Amino acid sequence: MTEIKQILFDEETIAAKVEDLAKRISADYAGKDLVLICILKAAVMFTTDLMRSITVPAVVEFIQAASYGKSTTSSRNVVIVQDLKEDIANRHILLLDTIIDTGETLHTLLKLLSERKPASLDVAVLLDKKCRRIVEVPVAYKGFDIPDDFVVGYGMDCGEQFRNLPYIAALETR
Repeated sequence: MTEIKQILFDEETIAAKVEDLAKRISADYAGKDLVLICILKAAVMFTTDLMRSITVPAVVEFIQAASYGKSTTSSRNVVIVQDLKEDIANRHILLLDTIIDTGETLHTLLKLLSERKPASLDVAVLLDKKCRRIVEVPVAYKGFDIPDDFVVGYGMDCGEQFRNLPYIAALETR
């Protein structure tokens, strides 16, 4: 059985950090053709909250990549489940994920998207688990550093459970 061990970030803490990231992004992308690319499924809540706080025009697109399945460890095999619908050539792309762990998913997506010739390509993540990094990925906007716990909530899951939690928590895995 999997249980919540500890709440790491409550709703108010997350909201304040997202607002701070949105202010920085709005300033940096003023006057640019901004496309927010949400990595499904985990980044849906982060993307929704972030885009409501961004004050410059932005388009939202979705891409789905998978590497965890029902496990609490990455399979290290990143699969594109759903690709973008729009052409991103000559547009300013901000790839959004809730967490960067090994870096492999973001690395794979950055390589794929850079081949499509965007004007710029940056990454924003809410959580950074540096201790698990296998592949270094440049992250332009980062919320919190976290320890080596498996985290759920705010869109992140364990076997498709816990995504609906409004906070981020560490799991007790047995």
